[in-house]
Amino acid sequence: MDDATRTELEAAAFRRVVDHLMHKRPEVQNIDLMNLAGFCRNCLSRWYQEEANARGIAMDKDQAREAVYGMPYDDWRALHQTEASDAQKAAFQAAFRENVGEPRG
Repeated sequence: MDDATRTELEAAAFRRVVDHLMHKRPEVQNIDLMNLAGFCRNCLSRWYQEEANARGIAMDKDQAREAVYGMPYDDWRALHQTEASDAQKAAFQAAFRENVGEPRG
């Protein structure tokens, strides 16, 4: 497989993941994604922003989040995010440290 085809397939797979999380499974909470998989929608949006910026494309956090959430982040939160339990929050702290690093204050 040539590099261009591989890149096209990877991009298509990424778009399917984002579409799946955006339209088919919006009820899946970010905290559960992070606790189980070590990444969440916010990670995807951060990676998207970092890759854009690395290529000289100006993109801020809100623009990247809208690309992944399909709407402004605050709107998505109001529609889909639920309050996390104490157990979820504790698991998140461990998962965040393991997969991202120490949380910034």
